Amino acid sequence: MKIALLGTRGVPSSYSGFETCVEQLGLRLVERGHDVTVYCRKHHIKYDGAVYKGMRLVKLDTIRNKYLDTIVHSFISSIHALFHRYDIALYFIAGNSPVTWIPRIVGTKTMLNVDGLDWEREKWPFLAKKYIQLSEFLATKLPDLFITDCAVVQHYYEKQYKVKPPYIPYGSEVSILPPGETLAKFGLEANKYILFVGRLVPENCVDHLIKAFKAIETDLKCVIVGSSSYSDDYINELHALAEDDARIVFTGYAFGKDYLELGSNALIFVETSGVGGTHPALTEAMGFGNCVIVNNTPQNLETISDAGLSYDGKQGDSSLKRVLEDLIEKPELIEEYKERALNRANTDFSWETITDSYESLFFKLLNKK
Repeated sequence: MKIALLGTRGVPSSYSGFETCVEQLGLRLVERGHDVTVYCRKHHIKYDGAVYKGMRLVKLDTIRNKYLDTIVHSFISSIHALFHRYDIALYFIAGNSPVTWIPRIVGTKTMLNVDGLDWEREKWPFLAKKYIQLSEFLATKLPDLFITDCAVVQHYYEKQYKVKPPYIPYGSEVSILPPGETLAKFGLEANKYILFVGRLVPENCVDHLIKAFKAIETDLKCVIVGSSSYSDDYINELHALAEDDARIVFTGYAFGKDYLELGSNALIFVETSGVGGTHPALTEAMGFGNCVIVNNTPQNLETISDAGLSYDGKQGDSSLKRVLEDLIEKPELIEEYKERALNRANTDFSWETITDSYESLFFKLLNKK
């Protein structure tokens, strides 16, 4: 098949879970003999090559604006795709649904991964939330098929729009690295730190972890991996919260070897996010064999099943503090949940199985009369 992947920043993945999904899915589709093109935002992708892991890269400009960056790039990419007559155009993010009809003009089958309920994110003002909710509705109408990465979101669409999309989760396969230069650079020791990985935005509730950790007497460190393009005020707030505690380490973004080394050697991983679907950082933490604690959203609880612990997100740091203290006092419990997490990751979040699911849907779309 001739397949286009659109709607993300592109590859090599260097920002969020959707880019990771594009890279992991795309390289496997190439290995299976498919012709894969990834549409990239020129200002974001620093990789100079025209091909990456077998995927052809099309780098196009966009408007560098919080509200227009994604949809403008997806519109331009969709026009470009018209002239290449792909068999399948796979889009990501519900906000891109208004342009998913464009490749259909020339017979391309289009599919959209809607992710979570993006309008719940605090970063969006009123009009942006309304646009996303409209896009959510259009996701059920304009592409040939839409899917979700989370059963909770699947049930939401079924209840809200009377349409049940297929569900395909994210993968968790990672390479395990021993302690090395990255840990040394940040003054860390293996199994001596608590880890968060994600965008530093208000809806990810990283302040829950910083406040809870500061209230605990422990020799462990707390490592915050990530940043954000449009939330400087919140990032400054997090740094201010942590400035009097030398145990708290901010690394900024970490990808590739740095990310793998940090994930491989964490004792506990905390997913504080209060919105979204399946969080790739969480499934990958399970793949690293971390003991995981999550904000008790339905989506997070679905991801961990009985392989992790949770805290009450509405209570915030006070609830998280109790869970952390209990774990730190019971090393045997940490080891039990590390093993549970790894077993669940290996059983339920295989990228090969996920690629099977996408490939199967692609073939069904092409055979659909």
